[in-house]
Amino acid sequence: MSIKVELPARFGHTEEELAFIREMGVEYLNLNVMPENATLPQMREEAKRLARFGLKISDLACPPLQKNADIILGRPEREQAVSQFADFVRLAGDVGAPLVSVAWQPNGIFRTGRGPGRNTRGGTAFFADLYEIEGRPISNDRVYDFNEIWNNFACFLERILPICEQTGVRLALHPNDPPVPTLGGVASLICSTMDYRRALALAGGSWALGVKMCVGCWLEKPGFGNLLEDIQEFQTNGQLVEVHFRNVSSPLPRFEETLSEDGYANMYEIMKTLVRCGFEGFCSIDHGFAGYPSTGGQLGSMAYPTGHMKGLLHAAEYELGLR
Repeated sequence: MSIKVELPARFGHTEEELAFIREMGVEYLNLNVMPENATLPQMREEAKRLARFGLKISDLACPPLQKNADIILGRPEREQAVSQFADFVRLAGDVGAPLVSVAWQPNGIFRTGRGPGRNTRGGTAFFADLYEIEGRPISNDRVYDFNEIWNNFACFLERILPICEQTGVRLALHPNDPPVPTLGGVASLICSTMDYRRALALAGGSWALGVKMCVGCWLEKPGFGNLLEDIQEFQTNGQLVEVHFRNVSSPLPRFEETLSEDGYANMYEIMKTLVRCGFEGFCSIDHGFAGYPSTGGQLGSMAYPTGHMKGLLHAAEYELGLR
């Protein structure tokens, strides 16, 4: 077995786009589905359509549920949103998706902007300046502190983990991005390796909660954790389910998202560590460049970094005697 190469995708790609994905040698999709399409008839039909191109859903994500402010902030509408999330987990089980994405980010990813940077070769990519982000007003009705956020997460796990265990679906928990203590007046859930350990302990040893290791987030924050040691720890404990393979130009307070060979981290060493420790989960690039309409837009822009990631994977397997 080997690492399973995955690609971010959306519901409703054209058949030509699906053929393009398959020609990359990709078999698995982190499929983003909006609520209007998250019905059993539509998803069964989509899964059949994907199967005609040799593609499978590895991680099913619904953006309005994945980062749901009602759930994360404990608003009055939380019960309805949690019930919708439970139904989405059941849907994932019905269509054979082993993972469902969750990210405790009620206001999404914080970035300063998107455009060409000094490290992007002219490509349009996200960049962040922590000083600008910290100077923004709060994003919600009030400040939400550390204890509130963790208590709301514990309530969510209490409701959702039994559904995961019944359906065989695991939650793939993504860090806060950027991984700093608060964003927009909301305390971050996951901004260090210690936070992941705390979250996994809250799950009471259930296999249903797993780590979605965003390499970019580890690299963004000095002191997030020791990335190579964390790979070994979470993999040894059976907790590492998915990897976002992303490099950045430098750690905070400022960074640009780059091609994997253009950032400050040695991505080959990271890939070798994943292979050496026996990781066989899903691995994809993350936050591809915007791309150009005439060359396939963002989907087209994902082809090169995905190929580069596959090249690093195969080289690591050859070096370690696994090919």
